[in-house]
Amino acid sequence: MTTASDSQGEIHPEQCEPKAPGTYALLMEIKQEVVITVGRLGASRFAAGYYVYVGSALGSGGLAARLARHRRQEKKLRWHIDYVLVHAHIVDIKVNTSRQKLECVWARKLLKMPGARVVAPHLGSSDCRCPSHLIYLGRGRAACWGKQVLAGLPQ
Repeated sequence: MTTASDSQGEIHPEQCEPKAPGTYALLMEIKQEVVITVGRLGASRFAAGYYVYVGSALGSGGLAARLARHRRQEKKLRWHIDYVLVHAHIVDIKVNTSRQKLECVWARKLLKMPGARVVAPHLGSSDCRCPSHLIYLGRGRAACWGKQVLAGLPQ
């Protein structure tokens, strides 16, 4: 398990093995409250603060391709997270390079954190029973412990 960022929080997808499959968690910040319409899920109000999105990249492009796509500003809005990333800044990322799909395990663990909550039901979780794969962590101190949350996710 690795964190693919430097001390400035800059993500380096090239640090992932080319085409390596795996699970990832994006720590993101939304600077001001915004209402975002996410495809068929409809509109949700996103408070300013920190969020973690968990996903998997088990296809042919693997983690490097998926993370590079998430970083791109110009892209067709395809996945639920694409709609959020129009308004969010990626602060840090954690990856697990294995074929084991850990996104639901990570989402459940994140939801147990103090103050964590779902703001957009079923976002990123339309193929499972999780309430959401996007978890709101809060403001202020969330910046400090958000990275600790990522470090504590099970392998």
